[in-house]
Amino acid sequence: MTLREGNLEAPTRHPIDWKGADYFDEAKTFAEMERVFDICHGCRRCVSLCQSFPNLFDLIDATADGEVHGVDKQDYAKVVDQCYLCDLCYMTKCPYVPPHPWNVDFPHLMLRAKAIKYKKGGVGTGEKLLASTDVHGQLAGIPIVVQAVNAANRMKPVRKVLDATLGVHPDAWLPPLATNRFRSGAARPDAGAKVVDGERSPGKVAVFSTCYVNYNEPGIGHDLLKLLAHNDIPFEIVEKESCCGMPKLELGDLEGVEKHKNANIPVLARYAREGWAIVSAIPSCTLMFKQELPLMFPDEADVQLVKTAMFDPFEYLIARHRDGLLKTDFTTPLGKVSYHVPCHGRVQKIGRKTEEMLKLIGKSVAVELNTVERCSGHAGTYGVKTPTHPLAMKIGKPVFKAMGNGTPDFISSDCALAGHHIAQGMAENGLPPAQLAHPLSLVARAYGLE
Repeated sequence: MTLREGNLEAPTRHPIDWKGADYFDEAKTFAEMERVFDICHGCRRCVSLCQSFPNLFDLIDATADGEVHGVDKQDYAKVVDQCYLCDLCYMTKCPYVPPHPWNVDFPHLMLRAKAIKYKKGGVGTGEKLLASTDVHGQLAGIPIVVQAVNAANRMKPVRKVLDATLGVHPDAWLPPLATNRFRSGAARPDAGAKVVDGERSPGKVAVFSTCYVNYNEPGIGHDLLKLLAHNDIPFEIVEKESCCGMPKLELGDLEGVEKHKNANIPVLARYAREGWAIVSAIPSCTLMFKQELPLMFPDEADVQLVKTAMFDPFEYLIARHRDGLLKTDFTTPLGKVSYHVPCHGRVQKIGRKTEEMLKLIGKSVAVELNTVERCSGHAGTYGVKTPTHPLAMKIGKPVFKAMGNGTPDFISSDCALAGHHIAQGMAENGLPPAQLAHPLSLVARAYGLE
């Protein structure tokens, strides 16, 4: 077989054989890492994406002969720990992903190394707590407690304690707890709304609220419900839910991912079987059900069923528009909008659906759009941890500057955490302030629903 440089075919993903006999074999994992790192060393296209690749190339360049075999295997952790599973190297840069015979899947190889580290007890209590979004989120909605926690998180002495105990950087933005949870305050659906299925879009929506929307920014969820109600789309909040599992995945806690999967999939599969579109307003959560869980549990029919029913909000709304079922009665101009495309939105392979919606609004009212498609650097807990927060700000600097182009009225990202990270970065870099608003909130505003 003749190998060719690069790959002209669409990338494909192999299942994650995390229950296989060799998955947690450290020696075999090191051997595969050396193979892949050697390919990366000869290519270096990904050097600008994150800190993993500069660290890798520095390690190789420091060896006696400048080759991978000279790197101490224990130093591989310096590469692994900088990977936050954004997936961009796989989706946008690497010419050797499958079906190329070299079969390079850098993110899932890093996941394997993270899983071994977790299984060996190499992940600390602080990191585990940060990844337990459904645990510390339980404080949301409790009167007095919420206010006390939010006030404490703004105090320098408390932030020093969080730094020392949980490894949270004193300068990192932390999401405040909501005074009222989304699920408890969500609007009731119109009992008289009729289900109108489209060719591309189911006519009813089950909303997977996510930990972040439920416990931190319920306004995002409320605005989603406003858009559904305005377009006469029957909706229902998913009966019960657990964390999607993405924070656990980023740690390598695959058994933790399975636990959440076992809680969510039976509930969501019922909605899928009944013809509901399942919509999640957090890209990482949506991606978890669309990609990671189906790859981890390829033989579970219900997991695959949920995958086909899961939609990004704007993927769904644009599908409604193409079906001729979305209202375009926009009344309120948005002015200048700098919109950021988050990594976990890009790798869903749905195109720029949010941008498409904002341009659709611009056909009726004034919208001057500046789209920025590059990693913000936040990447879940990576952006708040003491060792990596400065790197997250460094990675995001080109995005901060690009988002400030044209002095926007609004800055926006489908990833709420990325949005706040960008706002912080713009402020720290002396860029003119702009109002931060989630894209769902911008559309609600354009409809005159705010």
